[in-house]
Amino acid sequence: MAKKPTASAPIIEDIRPTPLAEALGERYLAYALSTIVSRSLPDVRDGLKPVHRRILYAMRQLRLDPNGGFKKCARVVGDVIGKYHPHGDVAVYDALVRLAQEFAVRYPLVEGQGNFGNVDGDNAAAMRYTEAKLTPYAQALMEGLDEDAVDLRPTYDGEESEPVVMPAAVPNLLANGSAGIAVGMATNIPPHNLGEICDALLHLIRTPKAQIATLVDLMPGPDFPTGGILTEARETIVEAYRTGRGSLRVRARWQEEKLDRGQYQIVITEIPYQVQKAKLIERVAALMEEKKLPFLADIRDESTEEVRIVLEPKSRTVEAEQLMEQLFRQTDLEIRFGLNMNVLGADGIPRVMDLREVLQSYLDHRQVVLVRRSKHRLAEIERRLEILEGYLIAYLNLDAVIKIIRTEDEPKPVLMKRFKLTDMQAEAILNMRLRSLRKLEEMEIKSEHKSLSDERKEINALLKDEDKQWQTIAWQIKETKKQFGQATPLGKRRTTLGEAPSAVIVPIEALVEKEPVTVVLSAKGWIRAMKGHKDDVLAGGGDLKFKEGDAFQAAVKAESTDKILFFGSDGRFYTVAADRLPLGRGFGEPIRLLVDLPNDAELLTMRVYNREEKFLVVSSEGRGFIVPAEQVFAQTKNGKQCLNLAEGEKGRVCALLPGTSGGGGDLLGKPGDSVAIIGQNRKLLIFPLGEVPEMARGRGVILQKYKDGGCADAKVFNYKEGLSWKSGDRERVETDLKDWRGERAQAGRLPPKGFSRDDRPFSG
Repeated sequence: MAKKPTASAPIIEDIRPTPLAEALGERYLAYALSTIVSRSLPDVRDGLKPVHRRILYAMRQLRLDPNGGFKKCARVVGDVIGKYHPHGDVAVYDALVRLAQEFAVRYPLVEGQGNFGNVDGDNAAAMRYTEAKLTPYAQALMEGLDEDAVDLRPTYDGEESEPVVMPAAVPNLLANGSAGIAVGMATNIPPHNLGEICDALLHLIRTPKAQIATLVDLMPGPDFPTGGILTEARETIVEAYRTGRGSLRVRARWQEEKLDRGQYQIVITEIPYQVQKAKLIERVAALMEEKKLPFLADIRDESTEEVRIVLEPKSRTVEAEQLMEQLFRQTDLEIRFGLNMNVLGADGIPRVMDLREVLQSYLDHRQVVLVRRSKHRLAEIERRLEILEGYLIAYLNLDAVIKIIRTEDEPKPVLMKRFKLTDMQAEAILNMRLRSLRKLEEMEIKSEHKSLSDERKEINALLKDEDKQWQTIAWQIKETKKQFGQATPLGKRRTTLGEAPSAVIVPIEALVEKEPVTVVLSAKGWIRAMKGHKDDVLAGGGDLKFKEGDAFQAAVKAESTDKILFFGSDGRFYTVAADRLPLGRGFGEPIRLLVDLPNDAELLTMRVYNREEKFLVVSSEGRGFIVPAEQVFAQTKNGKQCLNLAEGEKGRVCALLPGTSGGGGDLLGKPGDSVAIIGQNRKLLIFPLGEVPEMARGRGVILQKYKDGGCADAKVFNYKEGLSWKSGDRERVETDLKDWRGERAQAGRLPPKGFSRDDRPFSG
């Protein structure tokens, strides 16, 4: 027998099994729709999200009119969350604060008193300290709420009502823009100049099928509250408005201020929209600390109520355009504003609209508002005329009316029957004051009756004629332009329309601060970098120290931004960034930690990479070719194979070719037009450089033939200047070289008397 259910265990009669995926999908869809419609996307008609609409309506109900006094923001927030918007007070207050910030909205809807935050990103004071009231712009947005211009709906608790949408005498969506992220979609609409929007609306009324390009001519781009310069090509702007999506580039406004002695400073007076000034300055300071702004010496914030950021260049030779180009590339002094006109249509369905659709949707809304307000006014006129006609009947029969009122217990039905009055007319007559019975009042009633009759006639004509409706809407838009357009201080365009910026060429190495360094390589392959260019170190002098058994091999002057090029006896070139080399006066670290040099190979030469250079590479067997430096630049630790070697063969870089930066390297001679090559058999051959082919990789061609041994050394030189070599501490030159001049791949002859007997006679 089943137990009788108790009060704590109620009977659940309807239990339906549902798959988790289906139940979760239904609930997530409900959440997504709520987020899209009731929180994140603005309505195309008034440009407001529900929270903003409820804040303005609550302030209107509190009679916070522009000409009235302020009330504490805490009072406003309390009414909003208590009556209309059951969410957190912080979220509502933040939304209220934003409506009052002149740097956040182009046309503020709330006038604030107190600390409402600033462009640095500082928050507003607590709501108990700040006060607010509506602005004339917000009042225009709600004009007609008492005239049945829009539908009202019950609030969340059913105790109050709220407007579904505002009548919107101003095109707020484009004027103030909107931004929001919903579930699976987002919106980002920039603010525009209201006067330009009105011009576009008037053109669209005259030409309903107007081209997007024509509308863009009338409203050529956003007008941000913080100013700046819109540097985007017109074609890009037109395409963005045509599709409803795009990206617009906005730059800070700057100017050059001349100082004494040829010095100057750069002053930034306007920054891009939604960029926090304090964070922008912190970013620039961080880049200076990282030495990524080599042209900039200092940054100062001298802002008061107006933005004034001062940039001090390192020297007067620095070009202002190059300095600003660096800042535009690396900081928020230039931003990309993503245009995404995703809005809720009049049917409540979200979609991306183009510019014409947005403008037309607003005009359609204004037509609906005009018709509804006209019908509401017509109904009021009809009621008033009915009452006035009753008054006139009473004046014509004044004595009889007075007698009925004095003698009858229920005068109302008697009056209605005797004079054929309606219930409203009889009630109005009975409620008349005695002072209204004077003759002057009768004349005023007749005048009012005539005036209202004429107005009724006009309204009826308006409701029947759509052309008249659009004429009236055009007149309303012109009045809005007079009140908020460019002729007013609030309506002046702030964002300058500039041309797409021309390319300012800033070398990539200029983006990182250069520091002079001297790179030292030891015989056993230890490498280090020393700050500064040290002439005494280049020859192995100075205070250089090496590990026991090690010695100096080579040194080069470089910048911290340079690449250092090495050539190994394995026929490979290796590349290492100078800023990766260990700094200090110690022993450094093995080069093998930076490049994958085989154990049986050694580095033969080192120099600063210059893509314009060319090298003569020679193997120990006397083969070689010319290779451009850009062909041997290596991106990896493995280096780049250049000279293909036979087993047991070794490679060498023997000369630097003409038309380049000249010699000065370990084994590199001066540029020239001839090649001098000497074998281990002490035979010297000189031939034209043009006989050596240019290749990127290979074994090369035979430069000199040997019966025994191989190549000892080679050199590129100018034939007319003669061949030079070192002999002890002296340098000798031989100019009469006809006996050794021949063709490539010959054996050569013994060198002139006094020629060096070193293993590498040209390199020393």
